[in-house]
Amino acid sequence: MEITEHIDALRREGNRLAEAAARTELSAPVPTCPEWQLADLLRHIGSVHRWAAAIVSQGLPAPLDETGTQAAVGPLPSDATLLDWYREGHTALVDALTAAPADVECWSFLPSPSPLAFWARRQAHETAVHRHDADAAAGAPGPAVDTALALDGIDELVSGFMTSSRSTLRSDRPRTLQVRATDGAGSDSGTGSWRLTITQEPPTVTTGESPEPADLTLAGPARELYPLLWNRLPFGQARDVVATGDQGLLDLWRDAAAIR
Repeated sequence: MEITEHIDALRREGNRLAEAAARTELSAPVPTCPEWQLADLLRHIGSVHRWAAAIVSQGLPAPLDETGTQAAVGPLPSDATLLDWYREGHTALVDALTAAPADVECWSFLPSPSPLAFWARRQAHETAVHRHDADAAAGAPGPAVDTALALDGIDELVSGFMTSSRSTLRSDRPRTLQVRATDGAGSDSGTGSWRLTITQEPPTVTTGESPEPADLTLAGPARELYPLLWNRLPFGQARDVVATGDQGLLDLWRDAAAIR
């Protein structure tokens, strides 16, 4: 996806999140984040948006420390103004990314063609995933994310976060997981397919198909694989995803593939 496409996705998913929150009590529990109520979710994502906007707009070469983060986020709002506060932070982030020059230099934490490309992508998926949380709090699913965004988000998760040294996805014995999207432009070429090898070291990922069968293969539309792999959709509710092989890997993924 292009930077402009990620910014458009951020704008769209952020608006959908606000719409879900507007029809829900702030005290509603968030089933996909059991320790949170909707108010906690809004304060979290509103803070993240302000934090990311500060890094990009100020061209910061390192992550903000606690004092810098507090300055960027500002005082947390009361419940009465919380939704407006979230909307303001979301708009400010979209504006910061839109206004940033293509060659802006700032800190980022995953491989990417450029810092701007990283932040546009990261915040698009941060917001889309938390929009699923807002839908869960509202008690009704929202529209599925676009196929292109879903494929891109699967790639960020498995090729970026899971291969990081901070990933906790490990196995005492080597195990393989094949993820195969059955829709989108990459389904025929194999670019919508990822193979993870999970060991006691950070997982390794290759794209495309392998002649060797995986211990577990997950195949289905990207719109369901995306929330499933981000642990926002229980496997039993992913109606069009087929799991073939070692079902225990689903438990391992649910327990160890969290992003913190």
